[in-house]
Amino acid sequence: MAPARNIRPTARHKLEKAQEREIVVVSDTARGLVAGSTLLIPTPLDVDAIIREIPHGAVTTSAEIRKALAARHGADAACPLCTGIFVRISAEAAMEDEAGGRPDITPFWRVLAERGRLNPKLPGGVEEQARRLRGEGFTILPGTGKQPPQVANFQATLFSPTKVGA
Repeated sequence: MAPARNIRPTARHKLEKAQEREIVVVSDTARGLVAGSTLLIPTPLDVDAIIREIPHGAVTTSAEIRKALAARHGADAACPLCTGIFVRISAEAAMEDEAGGRPDITPFWRVLAERGRLNPKLPGGVEEQARRLRGEGFTILPGTGKQPPQVANFQATLFSPTKVGA
């Protein structure tokens, strides 16, 4: 009998994996949360849906996505770790979709890190994100030291998904 082969799940499979969002009560003061406050553990599809709302010519940040998730689901905050992981899964699924010829992909490149910085953890790194953003008319400023490049004057086109789709 041949040994079992480990088949790695696709990003699309990870994105669409059946799971429930959860709201947990924070027991200790940590990361700016007060004991007794609520923390949303979103699903990958929750994050993907918000990214899909970002219009052409606009950007948002991971922090804005977390605020929107929390507001939409009645929590005080959304988990930054889960949200970051799910942004990446959404981006990887979009790249798989694009490679498969699907034209309507999630615009992951419009999600910036804090202070408008590009995200080196997205597929293709900051180079791919910069390329796609330049294609939408954004100016990319070079990184400084260990800091990645950033979108010039990103606040002028900052999209706040908090009120959309609520």
